[in-house]
Amino acid sequence: MSKVAVVSGGSRGIGAAVCEALARDGFTVIIDYRVSREKAEALEKSLKSRGFNAEAYCCDVRDEEAVKGLFEYVAGKYGRIDVLVNNAGISHYGLLTDVSCTEWDDIFDTNVKGAFLMCREALKSMIWQKSGRIVNISSMWGICGASCEAAYSSSKSAVIGLTKALAKEVGPSGITVNCVAPGAVQTDMMRELSDGTREMLIEETPLGRLGTPADIAEAVAFLVSDRASFITGEVISSNGGMVI
Repeated sequence: MSKVAVVSGGSRGIGAAVCEALARDGFTVIIDYRVSREKAEALEKSLKSRGFNAEAYCCDVRDEEAVKGLFEYVAGKYGRIDVLVNNAGISHYGLLTDVSCTEWDDIFDTNVKGAFLMCREALKSMIWQKSGRIVNISSMWGICGASCEAAYSSSKSAVIGLTKALAKEVGPSGITVNCVAPGAVQTDMMRELSDGTREMLIEETPLGRLGTPADIAEAVAFLVSDRASFITGEVISSNGGMVI
């Protein structure tokens, strides 16, 4: 049986590209989604039509019981969990003084608590197997911070901290934990920005373009492969040189 990868937020954008890349590399891919059922099922159908193994599964990463149910289902059906990619995330743009406690909590519940819950459940199988790969998706703003994105930047910085601490904790069990911190990438989040803001981001990027979901997916595919077997606790920031 092929190795199994669970990708949260896998129905669109970076998550969908990660699912595509891992399926191509021979993984059975669990496409986790919360609300985008049609897109998740369309991706599952597309991957299967090309001979890949994939299954869409609805799970809210903020919900402890739902996350437990996801991993119990995967372990029961496939017998193993080899890769976890924590991609599910939300953003918020605005002055910190205008951020409500509800908005702050929503961001941290999805971006940080969600990653924590997913890691905790995946590790039950990985530690027993004495092997596994975890890749957390952060952001370049988690490295350097972004004006008017204090809540989002804080949550993505927390993901980096989680990555580094967990890498030390589970390394003795043969598990690697790494982080990919994308720069400005053409996703639904980017569409919320004005044309002027997007042009400014392109001008500030030494490579002179926005990233694509596939750019990020290839970094993830590398980190979960045997080629990266001696890499753990690292942050790869695929940002076109914007943060050096």
